[in-house]
Amino acid sequence: MLTIKPLASSSAGNAYLIDDGHTKLLLEAGIRFKDIQRGVGFRMSDIAGCLLTHEHGDHSRSVRDVMKAGVDVYASYGTWDALRLDGHHRAHPVQSHQSFALGTWTIMPFDVQHDVSEPLGYLLANRTGEKLVFLTDTFYCKYRFEGLTHIMLETNYSKGILDANVASGRVPSVLARRLLRSHMSLETALEFLKANDLRGVQEVWLIHLSDSNSDEAMFKRRVQEVTGVQVRVAGR
Repeated sequence: MLTIKPLASSSAGNAYLIDDGHTKLLLEAGIRFKDIQRGVGFRMSDIAGCLLTHEHGDHSRSVRDVMKAGVDVYASYGTWDALRLDGHHRAHPVQSHQSFALGTWTIMPFDVQHDVSEPLGYLLANRTGEKLVFLTDTFYCKYRFEGLTHIMLETNYSKGILDANVASGRVPSVLARRLLRSHMSLETALEFLKANDLRGVQEVWLIHLSDSNSDEAMFKRRVQEVTGVQVRVAGR
């Protein structure tokens, strides 16, 4: 049975532990290494691999330490180049639409839309039929997925809350313009969910919520209304 454990989920840092009972994976390494160690029970040797979506520090902060601990890390060529880690023996470049295996997981990277050179999302399927899509730091997703059982989806901001914050001067307009072209809004997330096959979905995790441009309770309610399944919000 798949378990998802957020270690951190915000603009300050992101890391998640997933475990299907056979193979444990780390998604992102954007927090202090000692916090990753604590989150995995100081058993880094149990981690079969780490997936990075892109090079921004809130997703990659501890990647060097993770590799020093003996964990292989997977990311795009563009991400490794930006991190200046291409060629490291534990840095494995992967490409969109070219699947690879890690323990009991088959992983399909796919391209997403963010303000870096080669960001990725990941579709993960295990041998028991569980299928997880991990989608963060993108302002939309052009792909549709079938047979999903778990969804980890960025809901960074609501357009209405963001507009109000810009009008009040709380959020600079230049930051707002960047958010619109780099992160997923609640409204876009809802459209993504409506466009996908949710018949087998057991739970939806909302991740990477903005501290100032989101409303956790409202986001959870809106997604539950659309999906009819259990919705969890990754803690900030």
